[in-house]
Amino acid sequence: MKRSNTAAHRLLVAGMAASLALCIGDAAAQARGAMLYFNHCMQCHGAEVHWRDHRLAPDWRSLKAQVRRWQSVSSLNWSEEDIDYVTRYLNTRYYDFTPPSAAGPVVPVEVAPRRAKMPAH
Repeated sequence: MKRSNTAAHRLLVAGMAASLALCIGDAAAQARGAMLYFNHCMQCHGAEVHWRDHRLAPDWRSLKAQVRRWQSVSSLNWSEEDIDYVTRYLNTRYYDFTPPSAAGPVVPVEVAPRRAKMPAH
């Protein structure tokens, strides 16, 4: 009986360690997405572009397409991973779209305080 409890305990600890590693990895990915966005995208526009009534990204797929498009227009040569990081950051901060399951869980990282949504004019 004691032997099975020890094995179960080890399995539980291993599972908790793996979950923690994933959370840390997701937080690091969110932080990288925020850093890329602030260093390259905020130069041309602020948060208002994400709040406008006729925004170009009505879902996760189109949001990622816009990130890919604008990094290309800006000649940033981001990897697919960086495009995903920025997409995840923007989705967490402004959009709250349901990401495809392949994207994994989104862990919010507060880099700057959220602003209240701007009222429509």
